[in-house]
Amino acid sequence: MLVPIHERDGMEKPAGGRVMKETKMSYADTLLAKDETIVYRARQFWLAPVSDARNPLLLLLLGIVLALVEHQVLNWSLRSIAGFVDLILILVALVWIAIVYLTWRSEEYIITSRRVLKVEGLLDKKSGDSSLDKINDAVLKQGLLARMLHYGDLEVLTANEEGIDRYQMLANVVEFKKAMLNAKNYLDDGFRGQTRSGAAPAAAAAPAAPAARPDDPTVTLAKLADLRDKGAITPAEYEAKKAELLGRM
Repeated sequence: MLVPIHERDGMEKPAGGRVMKETKMSYADTLLAKDETIVYRARQFWLAPVSDARNPLLLLLLGIVLALVEHQVLNWSLRSIAGFVDLILILVALVWIAIVYLTWRSEEYIITSRRVLKVEGLLDKKSGDSSLDKINDAVLKQGLLARMLHYGDLEVLTANEEGIDRYQMLANVVEFKKAMLNAKNYLDDGFRGQTRSGAAPAAAAAPAAPAARPDDPTVTLAKLADLRDKGAITPAEYEAKKAELLGRM
């Protein structure tokens, strides 16, 4: 049902988790955003549909028992009528069981590189997700039988308004939790790395002003003005030099 796949789209596989996928693209695959990859894929344990199919299983058993009893105690004419009723009961039970099974098969619980995605519904699809960066904690609940068969209930505590996302009778629930936490840590490490690499030195924020060239006439005039003010040259000499410099421009 589930097979491991290699890393794809350049994403590193989180330690402790297995990247999983099915052989065909599912409805959940169509919900992925650009550059979003599947880290882990799971569904409810097989006991979940068995529990949901209690009523149709009882109806099927009733139809079979009635057919056997009526065959022994009723005459031919009554057996044909009763047999028709029994057949209806059995067919209804089988269709009911098939719907329960297909509904279970259509449910998916997926960890991606950005969120935890839950898809439910056979014909009318319903999807909900929790962003990995909003997950605060995950509470795992397993009884003795659940530990032996490797399934359990998982409550994911998030920062959303609803607060808790519940995943009941999840197969390989321990691996699912590990993969979810590893994916969250991987995402958080990426955010921290971007923050560190995105900080630019304050000194490099503004480009340095270009230095003036030594032969710049404005530099020479400033030096001549300084010499005139200090009395090294006369005002007439300053004016002569100034006119000479301006004449060269």
